[in-house]
Amino acid sequence: MKRLTSNIEGLSARQLAQRCIGAEELSNGRERKLALGDDILMSVSSPARYVGGEVNSVMKTLTPGMVRFAMCFPDVYEIGMSHLGIQILYDMFNRYDDVWCERVYSPWLDLDKIMREKKIPLFALESQEPVKNFDFLGITLQYEMCYTNVLQVLDLSGIPLLAKDRTEEDPIVIGGGPCSYNPEPIAEFFDLFYIGEGETAYRKLLDVYKEVKEKGGSRQEFLLRAAREVPGMYVPSLYEVSYKEDGTIASFVPTKEGVPAKITKEIVMDLDNAPYPEKPVVPFIRATQDRVVLEIQRGCRFCQAGQLYRPVREKSLETLKHYATTMLDSTGQEEISLSSLSSSDYSHLEELVDFLMTTCQEKKVNISLPSLRIDAFSLDVMGKVQDVKKSSLTFAPEAGSQRLRNVINKGLTEEVILKGAGLAFEGGWSRVKLYFMLGLPFETEEDIRGIAELSNKIAALYYEVVPKEKRNGPVQIVSSTSFFIPKPFTPFQWAPMCTKEQFLDKAALTKQAVREQLNQKRIKYNWHEADVSVLEGVFARGDRKVADVILKAYEKGCIYDAWGEYFKYQTWVDCFQECNVDMDFYTTRTRSDEEVFPWDFLDCGVNRAFLLREWKRAAEAVVTPNCKMQCQGCGAARFGGGICFEQRGGDAV
Repeated sequence: MKRLTSNIEGLSARQLAQRCIGAEELSNGRERKLALGDDILMSVSSPARYVGGEVNSVMKTLTPGMVRFAMCFPDVYEIGMSHLGIQILYDMFNRYDDVWCERVYSPWLDLDKIMREKKIPLFALESQEPVKNFDFLGITLQYEMCYTNVLQVLDLSGIPLLAKDRTEEDPIVIGGGPCSYNPEPIAEFFDLFYIGEGETAYRKLLDVYKEVKEKGGSRQEFLLRAAREVPGMYVPSLYEVSYKEDGTIASFVPTKEGVPAKITKEIVMDLDNAPYPEKPVVPFIRATQDRVVLEIQRGCRFCQAGQLYRPVREKSLETLKHYATTMLDSTGQEEISLSSLSSSDYSHLEELVDFLMTTCQEKKVNISLPSLRIDAFSLDVMGKVQDVKKSSLTFAPEAGSQRLRNVINKGLTEEVILKGAGLAFEGGWSRVKLYFMLGLPFETEEDIRGIAELSNKIAALYYEVVPKEKRNGPVQIVSSTSFFIPKPFTPFQWAPMCTKEQFLDKAALTKQAVREQLNQKRIKYNWHEADVSVLEGVFARGDRKVADVILKAYEKGCIYDAWGEYFKYQTWVDCFQECNVDMDFYTTRTRSDEEVFPWDFLDCGVNRAFLLREWKRAAEAVVTPNCKMQCQGCGAARFGGGICFEQRGGDAV
């Protein structure tokens, strides 16, 4: 079958409901009724965002003692429906007979306005019932610029924004995801954080919750038991932070006996037997990532994800074959994509691609292969799976010079980049995308000019390796720069960050250098917004004092900050000043080796001594070998599995 898609924007609310799979299912003995009437649905953009009932969505009949869990992505539906993590947890929770997990997303601005005016509470998609009626509201924290949307979700749900103001009638608000590795800027808004991968400890957490409820226990009793008994749980209200005169942290300690002083992340060591959706939910409208996603493994010096998801763990080839076939059959999707930080590092990639090419050819399904190194094998594969009119290829040199690539431990030389580009041009590609970072530690003007010079070398190479009669038009080079943001649990957590003005000066220098190149007409240069990057930097390394600013900014109308057209930088600046919080303290300030960071009470598996050693090596531009080549003793081997553990023959470091 083909993916179930259709243009449903012009239908009435009643027709929308009838089109929804499961719309006639009963919930708690009552007919499922849409939370929004025809008049509202027909007055907002993309009403299908709010009616639920998509293919493979789960409807259940409520039974006594059933735990109701609202799983939230604090952004618009199309973004949230593209997130693999929520699909995994949604599937896992709904396999439990005593749990019903539903989905909720941030209403777009048009519906947000109507809901406030008409006092309509935010609702979950499946049952269409208010989120406030649920036991849990779980919010995934993927991007710092969604923090005001977290407050929007709480506000529209009728849940007090501050955890200390909530009563027994309110859901337990729990956060998770990569931003929870420094939860402090938003700690006051959450009752609980789940640190690490969600497949391991949620069952235990839910069992503790049910035990407390059955005995008539309080909200605070549950939170205390969760902190004491369930691994990976952080309850902000059970910790006290004190500060030195210079504003840095003096101490961060638990206030109750039995609450751990350090919380170790949860991690799945057996990916083959971990929950994974065989029937992912298929949206009626096109999502940002509208395809079946096949996660092949989990696991660069500056990359935060590369540290948080250590050790590297792979799924077996047979497991991936099973999920690929099953998900394509259950969704009717027309594309399948591999998910990994570096697909080229998957040890059975060639066999997997061969299988997918055969299977997808039979089903007339496209294959997307992101995160591949540009080498002969990858180009051969991409040449087979892409259409005749070959799309662009992507390289991520990250820095314009070899010296700076060594600083950030990017294992990519100019020779390898040019060789890959040459092979691509010979294979029929004529469009190349290049991604760089500006504002990296120890960056010089020469490094910045290197971005333009490398772009020019690649453009010139096209005319060298492709004969005139075989050229598919002129070469197109799109060079994009993002501004570097030091993140927790990376060697650069000690690094000062550039100011907005410095970022813009660097972008201007890059643009000028591009114009000086011989092939400048063939090079298009783009850069990221500097003011957004500065605020993201504050949130990334902020502490609890930042919460007051986030709350004030929300009260002044800041929302959807991740969307450039709605970002109000001056409002944010004003809020920092009104709250007497210095943005530069979190961004441009130099940190000592011994400083206590707001996230130091968390253990991501990579120890501080290793990160500090890498920070010192970066200053000397010394490259650290890849984990597969040589174990560096980062600490992740103690989890008892993964590539680094196997490399050492089972000896933990």
